[in-house]
Amino acid sequence: MAVLCQRVVPAHYAFVIHTHNPVSGDAEEVYAELVLGLGESIVSGQVPGSPLCFAAGKLPGGGVSAPRVLLFPSKTRGMFAPDTVIFRSDSNGEDLEGYAGAGLYDSVTARPSALRSVDYWSDPLLQDEGLRASVLGAICEAGLVLESALAGPQDVEGVIGPDGAITIVQTRPQV
Repeated sequence: MAVLCQRVVPAHYAFVIHTHNPVSGDAEEVYAELVLGLGESIVSGQVPGSPLCFAAGKLPGGGVSAPRVLLFPSKTRGMFAPDTVIFRSDSNGEDLEGYAGAGLYDSVTARPSALRSVDYWSDPLLQDEGLRASVLGAICEAGLVLESALAGPQDVEGVIGPDGAITIVQTRPQV
């Protein structure tokens, strides 16, 4: 068993990227999901509803095509945490070295996280098509940079902070 201790990065948005689209099986397409708040809102199953789902094709020579929104979000709550650390365990025994298995067994913040109401429809990302295209494109591009640097498809988690900066919090080979 391993436990990762990591500072919680302040997040306005959190995202998960799959550099090979797991929904369609298309290796030439990036698929991603985004929520308001922490990534636990996507991966934990504790927050019902759908994230913002989107995809973008990989362009010959690098880069991605304009991202397409596949599903608008339906989550009414998001997870948020104060300045703290998170402890993440892979003790479910399903993860094998070199592979992304079922994911992390448990994630616990040192200071409690809170579920808060969120309003996607007043968020600038949903209201401003230009901003949405720019942000979703930057997320997909980050996935391609990691896929190239690590020489294979990646399952990536990251956040966009209040200042708009993208921070990658983890990546692992996508299976």
